[in-house]
Amino acid sequence: MTVDTDKISFYTDRLITGIVDYSPKLISAFVILFVGLWLIGLLNRVAQRIMVKRNLEPTLTTFLANILIWVLRVLLFVIFISQLGVETSSFVAILGAAGLAIGLSLQGSLSNFAGGVLIILFKPFKVGDTIEAQGETAKVLEIQIFTTKLLTASNQTVYIPNGILSNNKIKNFSQNNTRRADIVVKINYDTDIKTVKEKLMEIMKSHPQVLRNPAPAIIINELTDTGINLVVRPWSKNENFGSMSSDILEFSLRELEKLEKNPFARVNT
Repeated sequence: MTVDTDKISFYTDRLITGIVDYSPKLISAFVILFVGLWLIGLLNRVAQRIMVKRNLEPTLTTFLANILIWVLRVLLFVIFISQLGVETSSFVAILGAAGLAIGLSLQGSLSNFAGGVLIILFKPFKVGDTIEAQGETAKVLEIQIFTTKLLTASNQTVYIPNGILSNNKIKNFSQNNTRRADIVVKINYDTDIKTVKEKLMEIMKSHPQVLRNPAPAIIINELTDTGINLVVRPWSKNENFGSMSSDILEFSLRELEKLEKNPFARVNT
């Protein structure tokens, strides 16, 4: 077997020539890549500082920063391969077709993504709020891209998909600074209503966590076959609501025990 040194020399020369001719594009492409990544990081930090100075929600700040950085990375990648000499029109077509296929296969996830965007933009609740949604009453720990993370009073972590959450009823207990308790108390017909109302009003007015404005109130809610339902309505600050409601219920039961033999009460918040 003989080795054709002329052919080896010819292909070696072509390879070297090709490397020399292509090296400016290769070097410039990687320069663009590294400089672009540095600029993207710089722009991301500047954008986050601007959003923090404008007092945007932390969740919204993180979300917008992530979208910005990934959009810029995609654009940088397209510029990078274009500088290498790759035809970008066919690449964009392939990317579009792949995006359509992925979108069709991930319709549920895209719905949750859209729900997350709506929650972040329109702010029906924020991190730290206590909400009631999908049968759960819990504190919002984190608003993620696809789900919202909640913590219940029994220290259980609940994840609710944003698509479901944004399209259904949400009760926000933290959006207003104050909250009213509706404590339903049942008394017998032979009990003196005036005396009961005076005693219950004294309990509310003497409690340090019950607000004076709005003023507490007591109303007759319902006449049943077994007695009269009174609704005791004290107001408190959000952070005091649980302890205040428990105290008013306990003190009311104690007072009713003095006035009648079979008292009954319940809390309806």
